Amino acid sequence: MKTSAATSCGLSEAEARARLLAEGPNELPRSGRRTPLTIAFEVLREPMLALLLGGGAIYLLLGDLQEALILLCFATLSVAITIVQEARTERVLEALRDLTSPRALVIRGGERKRIAGREVVRGDLVVLDEGDRVPADARLLQSQDLQSDESLLTGESVPVRKIAADFAPATIERRPGGDDLPFLFSGSLIVRGSGIGEVLATGPRSEIGKIGHSLSSMETEPPRLQGQMRRVVRIFAMVGGAVSVVAVLLYGLLRGGWLDAVLAGIALGMSMLPEEFPVVLTIFMAMGAWRISQARVLTRRAAAIETLGSATILCTDKTGTLTENRMTIAELRSADGRRLRLADNPETDLPAAFAVVVETGVLASAQIPFDPMEIAFHKLGRERLSKHKGLDKPDWELIHAYPLRPGLLAMSNVWRSTGGDGNSQVAAKGAPEAIAALCHLSARDLMVLQGLVEAMAAEGLRVLGVARAFHRGADLPDTQHDFKFEFLGLVGLTDPLRARVPEAVSDCRSAGIKVMMITGDYPATAKIIAHQAGLDAESVVTGGEMQALNDDELALRVKTATVFARIMPEQKLRIVSALKSSGEIVAMTGDGVNDAPSLKAANIGIAMGGRGTDVAREASSIVLLDDDFASIVKSVRLGRRIFDNLRKAIGFIFAVHVPIAGLSLLPLLFGLPILFGPIHIAFLEMVIDPVCSLVFEAESEEDDVMRRPPRNPDSPLLSGALIGWGLIQGTLAFALLAGIYLVALRQGMAENEIRALTFFSLVLTIVGLIFVNRSFSASLLGALIKPNRSLTIVVVAVASMLGGTLLWPFATSLFRFGPLHVDDLAVTVGAGLGVLACLESLKLFWRDQLKT
Repeated sequence: MKTSAATSCGLSEAEARARLLAEGPNELPRSGRRTPLTIAFEVLREPMLALLLGGGAIYLLLGDLQEALILLCFATLSVAITIVQEARTERVLEALRDLTSPRALVIRGGERKRIAGREVVRGDLVVLDEGDRVPADARLLQSQDLQSDESLLTGESVPVRKIAADFAPATIERRPGGDDLPFLFSGSLIVRGSGIGEVLATGPRSEIGKIGHSLSSMETEPPRLQGQMRRVVRIFAMVGGAVSVVAVLLYGLLRGGWLDAVLAGIALGMSMLPEEFPVVLTIFMAMGAWRISQARVLTRRAAAIETLGSATILCTDKTGTLTENRMTIAELRSADGRRLRLADNPETDLPAAFAVVVETGVLASAQIPFDPMEIAFHKLGRERLSKHKGLDKPDWELIHAYPLRPGLLAMSNVWRSTGGDGNSQVAAKGAPEAIAALCHLSARDLMVLQGLVEAMAAEGLRVLGVARAFHRGADLPDTQHDFKFEFLGLVGLTDPLRARVPEAVSDCRSAGIKVMMITGDYPATAKIIAHQAGLDAESVVTGGEMQALNDDELALRVKTATVFARIMPEQKLRIVSALKSSGEIVAMTGDGVNDAPSLKAANIGIAMGGRGTDVAREASSIVLLDDDFASIVKSVRLGRRIFDNLRKAIGFIFAVHVPIAGLSLLPLLFGLPILFGPIHIAFLEMVIDPVCSLVFEAESEEDDVMRRPPRNPDSPLLSGALIGWGLIQGTLAFALLAGIYLVALRQGMAENEIRALTFFSLVLTIVGLIFVNRSFSASLLGALIKPNRSLTIVVVAVASMLGGTLLWPFATSLFRFGPLHVDDLAVTVGAGLGVLACLESLKLFWRDQLKT
């Protein structure tokens, strides 16, 4: 296929504009940006929040202004927190998207011009050089030693060679990965050489775009916790409504005064309706997202927080997730076979026999490298060759380069002395067999070399050979073969494991989370990395083996396999689906476009924010801003802590409802003076309870948080043990408070004084319940040792509120309180301490049940 003159001139501006209008811009399909207004609308559609707002509106219609305003204020606060957090998340993602938007150099009308990447159209001629990001899928028309890093699409960290279309078979398949192909793909990076390509596909029609399009048909996991909370709210509402109606009828029939009966019924209904539940859940999720963001983890959807503590399987990519996606020289072999492991001799200059290998490797590389392996040579040269000044080459200049060729996978740079003596040094590096051919090694030496290469490859190393030659005269031969090369040695490169990965894998194992590695790399390399990370790599499943398995067979295989190698993107999705069909809660990490479908299909998709692609981030529910695998463990730890603390808060609120409802119902049943009206209940449930619940949000983690198996995601938020424990707490508190109320009545105290005494005793009992519920496992003393600044603030705030209701005439009148004396206040404090002491003793018998 020859390039025509028309093609070499590229499209005209008119043709480009027409195609841009017809086919659309060269950008990935994205969901509309979620503005604060959009986020607010999504939050307002939540049934739980609708219950809050609807309840406030009903109380407003009934004339209970204070209750309605308090209810609506808390609803507004919860909406505001969620909007601020999620809007911030969207701004960060927008910034990441802008950073990854490439520009392109194109030929139009015979002239080169640089345009925005989104303006590239099909048929454009794009000019590519080292360091350029490929703006669209293209066919190479010209190629000068061009290599492309396609790891974002394939997961392979090693660049692939490209050739012009004239030299490639006509029927070759167009897909990423593999050497000596004429196709370039959008999003890949040119690491060596240069070329000109004709754009074949843009935007959604590119390989990246096809993956992005497939994501739109996949549904994300619905939040399970919200469903559970809806059921709890529904049950409470039905029971509370029924009891309120019965109470109104009994009051009206037995006492007369139906208006008072309705007011009493409203108070009782408010005492039994769980207005705090949706507020607490919303605040916990929003604050949880904020806390996780402090660990450099961005939560795109707050609902993902609830799933973190349930994850049973963590599927991770190898390249860039477990490893650094950065080639490093790990081992050197001299010509006589001696070995030097660089990790065994850190921060020291290299011995002469190995120094000459590295120095020659640097000279055989580009002076400003983009290729990961050449970057590794330069880095090692700077760090470990301080005694070898020849590396600077002040008296030498690069005069010629022999590039890689399909028939000879080696490259050479020729350096000539500037002294005018005609001396040149030739530095070569490449595949060991190619370097051996250049050096014309004997059969015996070649056999020894093959043994060394196989030994290094078995350790997961990518092996290069290095050779050197000297030349006199101005004329250079046409091919590298005409130099008299001397074999210097071998270089073993590796994509190193991230330093904190083994510890993170160990933490996952102790937390009952199985880590699985899914990679497109070769089985031998995958096995080595798995061993280094601490994974069981005895059995490696390859993509070919997996292709032969049906869905049922694969579901059985994934139960025992830990490492999957040579896996294609669609196979990653099959693995995630097989795990989910077995009842596993799957967290999937990744950074490339090839990871996006499995990220979205997983229960928890975890994308890399620094190097990750837009497609991966958009498909994920969590983004690691520091690209650190160990941050996943922090997220799981925080997720478990958040859910533990949410259970404590819900259990606390449930326990508090018992004495509130009991003290509202007791006077109705026995014809006693009414204690609490709607304002008291509203103050307790919409001020005291939620404020106290914030103490649990700030509570530190339980000691065994990462030493217990993942929780069952279907287990109810209010478990049987938690309900039982809440009933015990509430019943004990109610019995004590009812006793105080009845004794005060018997002693003839004024009704307003009794109301104040009982109310104060109730509030201090609630504070006592906070201390009881701070930890399911630790004793009171152990919990007190753990700092919680929110607890101090809440205790001071509650004391101030109580003082205000007693000392501020307007509040005293509003709450209809009488004066309390010192002995009365002593009774209230004694009530709180008594409940605390009794329940701490009983908690010993409930600890094991509460942990499950």
